[in-house]
Amino acid sequence: MARRTLLIGIDSGTQSTKALVVDAITGKVLGQGTGRHDLIPSLPAGAKEQHPAQWITASTRAIRGALKEAGASGSEVVAMGVSGQQHGFVPLDAAGEVIRPAKLWCDTVTSEECAEITSALGGAKKTLKTLGNAVLPGFTAPKILWLKKNEPENYRRLATVLLPHDYLNFWLTGERFMEWGDASGTALMDIRRRQWSAAAVAAIDPDLAGKLPALSPSDRPAGRLSVGTAQQLGLSSGVVVSAGGGDNMMGAIGTGNTREGVVTASFGTSGTIYACADKPVTDPDGEIAAFCDSTNHWLPLLCTMNVTVATEMVRSDFGLDHAGFEKVASKAPPGSNGLLLLPYLEGERTPNVPDGTGVFFGVRPQTFNASCFARATMEGVTLGMNYGLRRLAALGVSAKQVRATGGGAQSKLWRQIMADIFQVEVVTLKVTEGAAYGAALQALWSWRVNRGESVTMSEITDRFVAVNRSEIAEPHPANAEVYVHLQNLQNSLSRSLRPSFASHRQLVASA
Repeated sequence: MARRTLLIGIDSGTQSTKALVVDAITGKVLGQGTGRHDLIPSLPAGAKEQHPAQWITASTRAIRGALKEAGASGSEVVAMGVSGQQHGFVPLDAAGEVIRPAKLWCDTVTSEECAEITSALGGAKKTLKTLGNAVLPGFTAPKILWLKKNEPENYRRLATVLLPHDYLNFWLTGERFMEWGDASGTALMDIRRRQWSAAAVAAIDPDLAGKLPALSPSDRPAGRLSVGTAQQLGLSSGVVVSAGGGDNMMGAIGTGNTREGVVTASFGTSGTIYACADKPVTDPDGEIAAFCDSTNHWLPLLCTMNVTVATEMVRSDFGLDHAGFEKVASKAPPGSNGLLLLPYLEGERTPNVPDGTGVFFGVRPQTFNASCFARATMEGVTLGMNYGLRRLAALGVSAKQVRATGGGAQSKLWRQIMADIFQVEVVTLKVTEGAAYGAALQALWSWRVNRGESVTMSEITDRFVAVNRSEIAEPHPANAEVYVHLQNLQNSLSRSLRPSFASHRQLVASA
């Protein structure tokens, strides 16, 4: 067999790490591997933590598995890239050892710290003006302040702040490195200038500035694979390790979302919609996250908390498998005969309704059946995501095409509902592991640029990211008209019920 030029893309998520071996010439995925890791059990309510050592074990297993499936020699690999869960906090001491378990994006114990940092920055409006983003419990900055307040001995040992994907880069290269994209989700960065915000840093600790890595553009590699890690993985030392990025940033690359007009929509347990922008996109209302991407552009993003968590709940309650759920839902007409779901099962982030609950509106004898409930659930969560898509449009970011990923994108009916609600063409992609594939393509970009080639990330994604032509959904005008009315109704219900949500939470808490 002729010697190949191969890439490795790694996606380290909350529950598992995936690795792909990709041919650098054809873009074809040759092998895949997976390694699992778990949350630390029995922590206080709201705390979500992991041992970073698990990420290394899982990455090693995933990389070896992908190489084996590809029938690849480690000497064929020229570059690798890492996608990681955003917003986490990995604290290192001066020797480069992890001080305590990492607090993750889904850790919500830092509400008080968010309020303290926001107050120190002059309030919510000044915070948005200073950073481009609000300070939210999921972000990294309040986690650092939490450590300072709650574990002062550990904080005194803190020498370096890293994000989860940065820690894997540190394991691979020995370098403390942070790029613009993932760093923009820390609430420590001025996303407009792509610099650390002195005001945000000072709100936590003026000495924190010396513990943050210098920020780097996304085409600059994090380093090269160290001798020790190369031996551990069966690779050659000197392999280029690209900057990497957060999972949404890498997902944008892996779905070809590297120029204006393309929008990615991820229909997983939660939902995300994001777009590539040539300039910063900041939301004065704070509903859209103003991130940088990992191609030296920007990535305005919205997140909803309830997508397949809602459809899975209804599917399970009616005792249906996935094919049966879609078949039953297809029997109801667009609009589900007037049954509408307000899908705030576990609160909501966009719009910001933390006390929200799920509401089925329009229950009557004609809609009290499995077909209407199944379709209304698909429609309700998609309308919830469209709230954010419309907000993006109001900020000047319009979609010419939506690239759908995640479990919801596998349903033909749901893809049609997306197209009718979004009023734009909806497509899926041939490579479904968007974040890992994006990490591999960014590695290719980094490798080629650092060999002296003049190539853009969009040129690479245009060549390699392929649309699945058999799964394109175009909007039907009559259906779209129905959904315009339902969108307005859902928005109205959301606004009118918010005082009731707060009262309901107090009632449940006292029960």
